[in-house]
Amino acid sequence: MSTAVLGGESLITELYRAHNVWLFGWLRKKLGCGSDAEDLTHDTFCRIMQKGDIGDIHEPRAYLTTTATRLMIDLVRRRNIEQVYLEALALVQTEAYDHSPEHYREAVETLNAIAQMLEGVPEKARRAFLLSRLENMAYAEIAMSMNISVSMVKKYIAQVMVHCCMASYAQS
Repeated sequence: MSTAVLGGESLITELYRAHNVWLFGWLRKKLGCGSDAEDLTHDTFCRIMQKGDIGDIHEPRAYLTTTATRLMIDLVRRRNIEQVYLEALALVQTEAYDHSPEHYREAVETLNAIAQMLEGVPEKARRAFLLSRLENMAYAEIAMSMNISVSMVKKYIAQVMVHCCMASYAQS
């Protein structure tokens, strides 16, 4: 992290004091939730601190909104994946499976492994893959629900399969 000092205060402190309240208000308006806005405001400044040299930021609000927007996208993606997990867990629990703590732990580990494998996959491709594998939907059903062609569904699923193979190969 940069140790640049401006008038006795670090640049990040100056940036925080000047724009924290504004960024929180902007995020709360976008998200409609104060606690999410508070979390993302904090995460935005943490991300900027991780960047290191912040002395070259000429338009602080534009930089803050760009960083915060990217974090909002990450939040939405994470919540979408969590929702799919919860639905998958609910499905597993309603079927005639072993409901032991060991089985539950294995299911959670499997879902975490799936999340890691799907990291970096475009949203539409990931959604098509999860609908196919977790919801057992046919390609035609997926195409209809996503408002795309069946051939696009096939391309998305193939894209995810290649990505997973590459990720699996990289791990071994």
